[in-house]
Amino acid sequence: MLYIVATPIGNLEDITLRAIRILKEVDYVFAEDTRVTKKLLNHLEIEKTIYRYDEHSKQYQIDTIMNLLEEGKNIALVTDAGTPCISDPGYEVVDEALKRDIKVVPIPGVSAMTAAASVAGVSMRRFVFEGFLPKKKGRQTLLKSFQDEKRTIMFFESPHRIIKTLKDIEEFIGEREIVLVREITKIYEEIIRGTTRELISQYENKTFKGEFVVIIKGNEIEEKKEKVNKYAKDIGDEEEEE
Repeated sequence: MLYIVATPIGNLEDITLRAIRILKEVDYVFAEDTRVTKKLLNHLEIEKTIYRYDEHSKQYQIDTIMNLLEEGKNIALVTDAGTPCISDPGYEVVDEALKRDIKVVPIPGVSAMTAAASVAGVSMRRFVFEGFLPKKKGRQTLLKSFQDEKRTIMFFESPHRIIKTLKDIEEFIGEREIVLVREITKIYEEIIRGTTRELISQYENKTFKGEFVVIIKGNEIEEKKEKVNKYAKDIGDEEEEE
C-alpha cells in the first residue's frame, strides 16, 4: 500500500497515533526533505530507511516507488510539514499508483490550510484555494480574476513577500478584509486581521518569520447580487408553476 501521511506543521504533539503506527510499520518512507523527516522519526524513536521525493527527484523516484509497491512493499509518503499533495510534491505518484490499481490510503492529520481556516473567523462554506501565488508570470492576471470572486480566497505566502502581496491585493483586487495566519501551532503563532490598507500601514516596516496563510474575504457585493438573482429566479419559477 501507499500511505499518504500527514505530519506536524510545528508542534510535534499534533502527530496522530495512526500516523505513528503507520510510520513504524511501513517498509520505506519517501520524504520531501530527508533531514526534516529524520528529525521527526528520531523524536518518535522510529528507525526507518528514508528516501527523497521532491520536485527534482520525482521523475525517477515514481518508477522506484511503483516497483517497490508492486513487489509488495508498503510505503509512506510525507512532506516537510502538513498533508502531502497540497502545494507539495506527491499527486503524480498517487495518480500513477491509482492507474496501476495500487491501494492508496490517506492518513489524515494537520494541514496549514484547514488549521488557518478554522481560526480565521471568516465563512469557509465556500472558498477557493490557490496554493502559492505565481511570483511573476500570471500573478497580476490571477489577482485581477479575484475582483468579483464571491467565495473566500485562500493561499500561502512567504514572509519576505507578504507586504508586496498585500500591496498587490490592494492594487488588483481592491480594499478587502484580510486575515493573516502565521507560525501555526508554534510558539509565535499569530492571527492578524484587518483591511488591506490597515495591514500595509501597520506592518510595512516589520520583518516576519514563518510562512503565512492569507485569507481574503469574498466580494460581498457580488455575493448579495447572486442571492438577489437567485431569489428572483425562485419566485419566477414558483409563479410559472402556479
